Amino acid sequence: MQFTSNSLKSLIICLLLLSIGSVIGFQVGLRKQANPQASIARLVSLKSAAAPKDYEKVDFGQFWEVWQILENQYLDPKKLDTKKQVYGAIQGMTSSLEDPYTIYLPPTDQKRSSEDLAGAFGGVGIELGFRESTLAVISPIAGNAAEKAGIKAGDFILNIKDTKKDLDIDTNGLSLQEAVNHIRGEIGTEVTLQLAREGGEKPFDVTLKREEIVVPSVTLTYTEKDGKKAALVKLSRFGGRTDQEWGKIVSEIASQPSLTGVILDLRNNPGGYLDGAIDVGSEFIKDGKVVTQEGRYKNQEYPVNRQGKLVNVPVNVLVNKGSASASEIVAGALRDRRKAKLIGENTFGKGTVQDALELDNGAGLHVTVGRWLLPSGEWIHEKGIKPDIEVVDDEKTPDDEVVIKALESF
Repeated sequence: MQFTSNSLKSLIICLLLLSIGSVIGFQVGLRKQANPQASIARLVSLKSAAAPKDYEKVDFGQFWEVWQILENQYLDPKKLDTKKQVYGAIQGMTSSLEDPYTIYLPPTDQKRSSEDLAGAFGGVGIELGFRESTLAVISPIAGNAAEKAGIKAGDFILNIKDTKKDLDIDTNGLSLQEAVNHIRGEIGTEVTLQLAREGGEKPFDVTLKREEIVVPSVTLTYTEKDGKKAALVKLSRFGGRTDQEWGKIVSEIASQPSLTGVILDLRNNPGGYLDGAIDVGSEFIKDGKVVTQEGRYKNQEYPVNRQGKLVNVPVNVLVNKGSASASEIVAGALRDRRKAKLIGENTFGKGTVQDALELDNGAGLHVTVGRWLLPSGEWIHEKGIKPDIEVVDDEKTPDDEVVIKALESF
C-alpha cells in the first residue's frame, strides 16, 4: 500500500472512536496497493538480499555497549523491556532521516493505524478533548455505549480503570493519545471511567462495555439561502469505507437537479487512501490528470478513473490548516481542473507519498518514496494551498461563516 497520508467548534478533537487516528492519519494518507503481492515480494527480496551498502563500515559495538550498560546499571531493571528497546532502536533509525513521514510503528500502533483507516474498532463512543486542562467528554456519540450509559458532554474524566489491561490510572498529565489508547480496546471488554459533572456532588464511576464503533467518513446535509441550495458534503478522511459511502451520497446528489452546486468540506481531513482521493476527484473532473507522483526511479500520472456524475455540477471546496495530504490533492485538482473556489484557510502542506509495509511481527514501516504534484505541476509540501477566499469561522456565532461564504460564491 502507499500513503499520501473540532475549543468545541474548531478544536481538532481526538475521537475516542477514531483517535483521529491516527496520530499518523492526521498527516499522512494511504493508497491501496493495486497488487498486494508487490509489498510481500519486496519484503522477501529485502530479506534475501546481500548486506546493506557499506555494512562493513558500520560499528555496532557501541550499540551493544550501551545495551549492556543499561542492562547492568540502570536503576529500575523492571523498566528494561527487550521488545521496547528494539522497537525504540528501529524508531531511532527512521527518525535519523528527519522525515516525519518515514516511521516505524510497533505492532500495537500499526494495528491502531489500520483500524482508524478502516473506520471501525472497539470503543465506547466518546469524542474526547480537554476542558480547563482536564480530560473531558466533548460529546457522546449517538447510539453507542457512552450515550446509553448517560454520559454527557462536559463530563470530566478523572480516572480510567481496566482490569484486563491491569490499568488503574488518573488522567492528570495524560495526553489525548494516551487516553485514547487506554479507553479503546477489544470488543466485549469493559472499561470503567470515573467522571465528575458540573453541579454534581462528587465523582462517580461508569462501567462501559466496548463495542464496534463505525465512524462514517462522508456525511450529506443541505444548506440554502437567498434562493440558493447546495449539497454540503463533509468528507472527514479517505478510509476503507469511503468509496461505498461516497457512491451512495453522489447518487442522491445527482438525483436533485435543482441544486445550485456542491460544497465539499475537507476541513480537518488529514488524508487517507490516495485511491480515494482520485475517486472523489474523478466524480467532478471529466477527463485527464488528477495528480502526478514523482518517484526515485520513475514518475506516474493518475488520471480520472470513472465517468463522474458531478462533472457539470458547480463545486466549491472548504479547507483549513487541518486539510492534509489526500484532501489537498482533491482540493488542488478541483481548483486546477474545475476552477473550483477554495474557501477557508491555508492547507497543511503534505506533498509526499509513503509506501506502507507490514512486517512479520505485525509492525509497520512507512517509507517516503515520492512526492505528488497538482495538475498545474505545483508541489505544495510544507507550504500548503492558499485559498481563493480566506474566511475563518467565528466560534462565537451559531452559523458557519465558511459555509455561508461558499454558498454565496456560486
